[in-house]
Amino acid sequence: MRILTIACSLAALMAGSPLSAQTLNVATAGDQNMVDYVKDYLGPMFEKSHPGVKVVSVGTGAGDSGSQKIFEKLDAQKSAATTDFDVIVIHQKAAGTMVKSGLLAKYTGNVDTAKLVSSDAASNALGADVSGFVIPMFQSQTALAYNADMLKSPPNSFAELRDWVKKNPKQFGYNGIKGGMSGVAFVAGWVYAFGGDADKLIKGPYDAAEKTKWDGALADLKEFNKNVVITPGNAGTLDMLNRGEIAMGPVWVDMFYSWQADGKLPPNMKLKLAAPGMPGQPMYYAIPDKAAQRKLAEEFIALATSPQVQADGIVKKFNWYPGIDAKNLEGKLDKAAWDKLFTDVTPADLAKNAKPFPIAPYFNDILEGYEKKVSN
Repeated sequence: MRILTIACSLAALMAGSPLSAQTLNVATAGDQNMVDYVKDYLGPMFEKSHPGVKVVSVGTGAGDSGSQKIFEKLDAQKSAATTDFDVIVIHQKAAGTMVKSGLLAKYTGNVDTAKLVSSDAASNALGADVSGFVIPMFQSQTALAYNADMLKSPPNSFAELRDWVKKNPKQFGYNGIKGGMSGVAFVAGWVYAFGGDADKLIKGPYDAAEKTKWDGALADLKEFNKNVVITPGNAGTLDMLNRGEIAMGPVWVDMFYSWQADGKLPPNMKLKLAAPGMPGQPMYYAIPDKAAQRKLAEEFIALATSPQVQADGIVKKFNWYPGIDAKNLEGKLDKAAWDKLFTDVTPADLAKNAKPFPIAPYFNDILEGYEKKVSN
């Protein structure tokens, strides 16, 4: 009897020990700050509301290559009962590939916060239909940064910018298509403005003959480049703005505000999202089809995409635009935080002029066209 009592006591002890705790594995393709966001902010918050759950955050590297590593892991485990990851944070390009490969679970119908997202990016990932498989973690956006002391009335459109650069040579700078995606986004925005049917480039279907319509736009961009400064990259554009070497250039909004918060950009720097728009890109929360902790994964994403967490974590902590519609954050942010992110570029500006990147084949055609007809 005594042996049975001890055995039962040991069993009870083990049931309450970390050995029986559930582990939620979150894999993030992105910069280290995104990994830390889960590890230091979201993870502890979720663990507090889910006693006995341990959130483990791992990073697979920045950029599309980080998402590719997650794809390779899931693809390799396709025949296994469960995958190593329960929640994944991935780029647009990889999301489409994973959906087509049957690697993701269709889960958003089980997460109420999915109803707070109306952006096209929640269903269209560079031309791939990802409806039901993803919820945006955040929306990163490019815009034109400018020195308000040097430029009192910034151009409202790409057409006005083209004219302004002719009259103000070497006052605009961007990094071409190398050294960072802010320059690539500017080039895509240029083609949207002057190359014909921007909506077709964003939504498809792909027509190889479409690129012949861009010859005039690319010739104009080559001429435009004669009056601009080609910067070393994303950070290089911001650095030249800080030093007053240029008055305007395309930047990532989150980088802009982070630099400003760190004192690396003066407060007289402002942002403009010129018509007809510039691209940005979301990062997505997704759940592998064979996730071991499907229900916990859904609850984790529901927390991560709730208005208060989007306000406190995404906007205030990291200067990203929210993955859910910005209107859902009203009342969740203090006035200073709201004004900082939404005064220069308003929610209405985002709704009108924040564009996705083109679908993958058009995207590749634009880069190839730039190399052949603008760089040379």
